[in-house]
Amino acid sequence: MSLSAHLAELNEKHRFLERRIAEEVGRPGSDDLEIRRMKQEKLKLKEEIARLQAPIETRH
Repeated sequence: MSLSAHLAELNEKHRFLERRIAEEVGRPGSDDLEIRRMKQEKLKLKEEIARLQAPIETRH
């Protein structure tokens, strides 16, 4: 898998989690533990995306 394809996949997962978190927060009786888990996973994805993009951005 190319770097750009991998980044696209990570970004899609990040957007998916963002939508899921918004849905869960808006739901009555939402599961705070599940929201926290999803937010942690979303942050890990964001950090991975930034780590992979850093070498690309320094070349431009």
